[in-house]
Amino acid sequence: MTAIPTPLPAPGDLTSLVLRADFSDDAAWDELRAVMRSEGAHRSATYVSDPAYAGVTIQALVEADAAANEDDKLAYLFLADQVALTDDEHPLLAIDLAEEPGRTFRVRPASFTDVSASLAVGNMDFADFADATDDSGTYHGTA
Repeated sequence: MTAIPTPLPAPGDLTSLVLRADFSDDAAWDELRAVMRSEGAHRSATYVSDPAYAGVTIQALVEADAAANEDDKLAYLFLADQVALTDDEHPLLAIDLAEEPGRTFRVRPASFTDVSASLAVGNMDFADFADATDDSGTYHGTA
């Protein structure tokens, strides 16, 4: 994999970056976004589908964000990786880029809006969600 663009794409105001990393199936990407729409999660997402990020690793994302100017740094992002595009539940990979760079958890589209909104306005920290995951590392929301 070649170097990825720096800075990472900026999400829209009060939305979270959903970065596509798997380009093996365009229909799966379309399906993920359709599921996000059906859950109302698309209002909290800025989707980026740029082949420059194909197969990007967590470490490469952490390094790209660390190399960015202060004004361009992201606190977190959501990766649409192979798991997110092939698993029936479409769990996106949330990646911490600020507090514990490289820490991750998965979040299904049904919980995406709550996670995205809370992170965007600082109601909860990344660790709050990561610490509330199940044994598979997936956050299922509050019940």
